[in-house]
Amino acid sequence: MSTVDSAETSTDTPFGDSDFVVVANRLPVDRDPHDANHGWRTSPGGLVTAVAPVMKAQEGAWIGWTGVADEDFEPFTIDGMHLTPVTLTSEDVLRYYEGFSNATLWPLYHDVIVPPEYHRTWWDAYVRVNERFAAKVAEVAAQSATVWVHDYQLQLVPQMVRRLRPDLAIGFFNHIPFPPYELFAQLPWRDEILRGLLGADLIGFQRPADAANFRRAVRGRLGYATKGSTVSVPPGDFLPAHLVRAEPFPISIDTPYLEELARDPKIVERAKQIREEVGNPRVVMLGVDRMDYTKGIRHRLKAFGELLAEGRLDVEDVVLIQIATPSRERLEQYKIIRHDVELAVGRINGEQVDVGSIPVRYLHHSYPRDEMTAFFLAADVMLVTALRDGMNLVAKEYVACRRRDDGALVLSEFTGAAEQLKGAVMVNPHDIADLKAGILEAVQMDERTRTRRMKQMRKRVATDTVSRWSKNFLAELEHIKDNPEAIVPEQPVVQKKRTAPPPDVPAAPSDRAERPDDAEWTDDISTAR
Repeated sequence: MSTVDSAETSTDTPFGDSDFVVVANRLPVDRDPHDANHGWRTSPGGLVTAVAPVMKAQEGAWIGWTGVADEDFEPFTIDGMHLTPVTLTSEDVLRYYEGFSNATLWPLYHDVIVPPEYHRTWWDAYVRVNERFAAKVAEVAAQSATVWVHDYQLQLVPQMVRRLRPDLAIGFFNHIPFPPYELFAQLPWRDEILRGLLGADLIGFQRPADAANFRRAVRGRLGYATKGSTVSVPPGDFLPAHLVRAEPFPISIDTPYLEELARDPKIVERAKQIREEVGNPRVVMLGVDRMDYTKGIRHRLKAFGELLAEGRLDVEDVVLIQIATPSRERLEQYKIIRHDVELAVGRINGEQVDVGSIPVRYLHHSYPRDEMTAFFLAADVMLVTALRDGMNLVAKEYVACRRRDDGALVLSEFTGAAEQLKGAVMVNPHDIADLKAGILEAVQMDERTRTRRMKQMRKRVATDTVSRWSKNFLAELEHIKDNPEAIVPEQPVVQKKRTAPPPDVPAAPSDRAERPDDAEWTDDISTAR
């Protein structure tokens, strides 16, 4: 039996008290730097906004890591949310989080923009940490509770929880893209990941294409039958036959809250100050991204620099504010992208700058929500040019803040948001010429066209809110729980012979020859996009 399949079914674990359990890599808290006793403060995001009301109404619990390694913490309550910490050691952070999650899965799921690394020691750590999360779920969940697992760091948890607590309704949501089968097939532990996800009753994806990619992988690797969005999972691995739904549930934002911030007189005044601080140009362009190679920051800077050099944009008229939030700074690829971005900023400013005029204002730190709203209000053109993105909520946040129906959005075709924000100027960020043309179109767009396009996008974000997203997902999960369908297919499901080995035989990590334990498997890495 594979490592993932080694968890034993247990029905003796006593039930917990929580009727609704959220499981995510991180708890929604950070250490409060102003608290001498090292207390906590909430770090609210879209997920907190979506699930907090449900947690409070159903005595829910949130299971996750505190962000502090090598320390054990007792459960605690903050802002009405009951938080249950999971301990990670420094080695877990290195191998499970920075390693397998962010140097293996992240690049693989984002079209192999950089080569993923495959190390068995990282995989072993990923399994151990997922087991730890699953055990915590089994401990705190009440009988017949609803469990909602989130994101690529915890893809094995649904199957592990189903073994430990078959009474639970289990949902999983993947916040990042799910790759095409040809890319996913590179992963040595592809079958284990698929089986892990299929422990859920409902699996949510950002786009229909992501759900289709997953179902195709299930058919191609496991040989399971699919019909529409439903996967028929046959009995095995100590689990009965069951049905799994794999469907798109595109996530959104807290639109009413952002609109309220955008009306705040202090924030409106701050937006005016930002424009003054950059010289009151005719056009302020804005980029807001994590410092990540998937976000297309280098491509954006190249296009902007060429437009200035060619005289198609005037340094006296246009300023680009690029906010790049620090991210995963210990990983080599993130060091490289920061170096390249800062080199590009320096080159553009060095070639184009005059006394008193700086074309690129580069800010490498994070900002609170109020300040970010002011930046959105200050910007005439928003540049969201990710090479690959599950959704990209920044695009939606910019639209939500444009309460006067002004502004223009330049949006990558390769974001989930592109399927919903049809009023944006769509670009292929891999094509610098197309990117330049899109930027020029947004800068030169007449007021009437801007208003028409922005109204269209604002109407979409006004109806598709993060609250509606969570309600839709949980309602679908509840429906599945209350209305179980026939779970045995009429025709027998033929599985491929290469499933889990017998229980007494340890599984090899792939069907390739044995490799050194900590070697990078470079011959398994494709450069295709």
